[in-house]
Order: sequence, then C-alpha cells, then structure tokens
Amino acid sequence: MAVDGIPGARPLHRRFAARSVLAAALVGAFAMIDAASAQQATGDDRALIDAAARGDAAVVARLLEAGASVRARDGTGRTALLAATYGGHVAAARALIAAGADVNAKDDQENSAYLLAGARGFTAILRLTLANGADLKSVNRYGGTALIPAAHYGHVETVRVMLGTAVDVDHVNKLGWTALLEAIILGDGGPRHAEIVRLLLEAGAAPGKPDGQGVTPLEHARKRGQTDIVRMLEAATTRR
Repeated sequence: MAVDGIPGARPLHRRFAARSVLAAALVGAFAMIDAASAQQATGDDRALIDAAARGDAAVVARLLEAGASVRARDGTGRTALLAATYGGHVAAARALIAAGADVNAKDDQENSAYLLAGARGFTAILRLTLANGADLKSVNRYGGTALIPAAHYGHVETVRVMLGTAVDVDHVNKLGWTALLEAIILGDGGPRHAEIVRLLLEAGAAPGKPDGQGVTPLEHARKRGQTDIVRMLEAATTRR
C-alpha cells in the first residue's frame, strides 16, 4: 500500500513519533548517567569529609586522586580540611591543603582551619595554614583572632608561633578583651599563662590597655592573686 506517494512507506506521523520516542529515550538515558555521576561525586565528597574527620590520610589521598572536591561542605558547613582540623589530624590536613583546600573557609560556627588550629593549640596545622594563606585579620564568632583563644587556653607554643607573624597583638574582641586580658581573666595564673603573658609583653602588648569596663590587666591580675603576672605587669608598666 502506498502512503504519501511512496509504496510500502509508513505514515509520516508514525515515523516522526518513533523518532521522538527514540530521542526521548536517549535523553533519559544520558540524564540517568549524568545523575549517577553527580551522585557518585557527592558521595565521594561526603566520604572525603568523613575520612578527614577520622584522620584517615590514606583514604583522603585516594579520594582526592579520584576527584573528590576540597570545597565540598557537610550540613554544618565544614569542609574536609575543617573536619581534619577539628580532630587535629595533621597528615590529612596536609594532604587537603596540598590539594588546594582553603585554610580560611569558615563553617556555621565561624571557625576556619586557621582559627580553629590556633584556638585548640594544634600548632602543626596552624603552621600549615600560615604557610598557605591564612588571613591574620580573620576573626571567630567572638571577634577574636587566632592569638586570643590561644592565650586563653594556655597554648604556649601556639602563642609563640602567632607572635612570629604580623597578627595584631592588641586586637580587641567582642568582649572588649585583648590576648593579654584573656590570658589573665580566663587563665589560671599558673606557669603556662604566666609564660604567655611574658611572651605577649615581650612582643609589645600594651600592659595598661583596659577592658571594655576600663579595668586594666594589672587590676585583673591583682584581683585574681596572680603574683607572677602582677610582677611582670608592674615591671612592664614602669618601663613604659
């Protein structure tokens, strides 16, 4: 039977319909492939963050080689580098930084690898961040630089490392405290905090810079009975 003047040919609308079905099938197949690839990438990114949190440097390296993204974040905004830093995992952090991880990327708590390493006294990771673009003016949710919580928690070596940079030694946080004030107010007055006070004064911290209520470091130290610190502050005040 001739159709459209061509013997044995199928009607045109049937041919077009068949081609449309075939095209749709191909589009659907490619979409499924793309979706599977995206899901796999997302899975690898999540696995990278998990491996970093465990400190499994070998798995981190394998996932990075497979193309997992150092920019991916979990539900709390943490990158793999931040996850590694929370756990103090140096090898994993080193691999991630070498792969281009941003040392200044912050999570929902406004922590970055740089700020967190300073606050927790993870000096090896801190050094890695400082060597790879750490923003010395970056602040945590309390408005403090990495130096201030390091002084608070008595991380002597961390404070020493930070004082070797151009960080502002007299930066004031949202509480109205400098690193010197925080070492005194939140410190225990023992050998570690006394050494931190000494390092800060040696680095040029202002001994008489008061808090937001006008109370000086010396007054705070006297109130807390921090004898060694009082002596250092008195000497520093006299010299100035």
